[in-house]
Amino acid sequence: QVRLVESGGGLVHSGGSLRLSCVGSGSNLTPYAMAWYRQGTGKNRDMIATISTGGNTNYADSVRGRFTISRDFSNNSVDLQMNYLDPVDTAVYYCNRNKDWGATFPWGQGTQVTVSS
Repeated sequence: QVRLVESGGGLVHSGGSLRLSCVGSGSNLTPYAMAWYRQGTGKNRDMIATISTGGNTNYADSVRGRFTISRDFSNNSVDLQMNYLDPVDTAVYYCNRNKDWGATFPWGQGTQVTVSS
């Protein structure tokens, strides 16, 4: 059973940066296309960044050019570098499999990102 643990969230001013990390345990994440998702209060959980097993990346329009997804096979982790943060980025952030490529793993607890204006 895969367990995903997200970390790195916090409170940051508009224009600031954060780096989120997601570490997997119980299974190797290498064979899976992975993604970062976020869920604002009262909103759906949206997939915002994806990375394939070969390192190809895609981004939602809302974060393209500001966020960068990467993966570290040696640490069994997937990271999300977030720059030029805006209050609209405030949400709980989760990592998981890319839902377009297969069933997701059990969701972790996520990490809260709050951007103040």
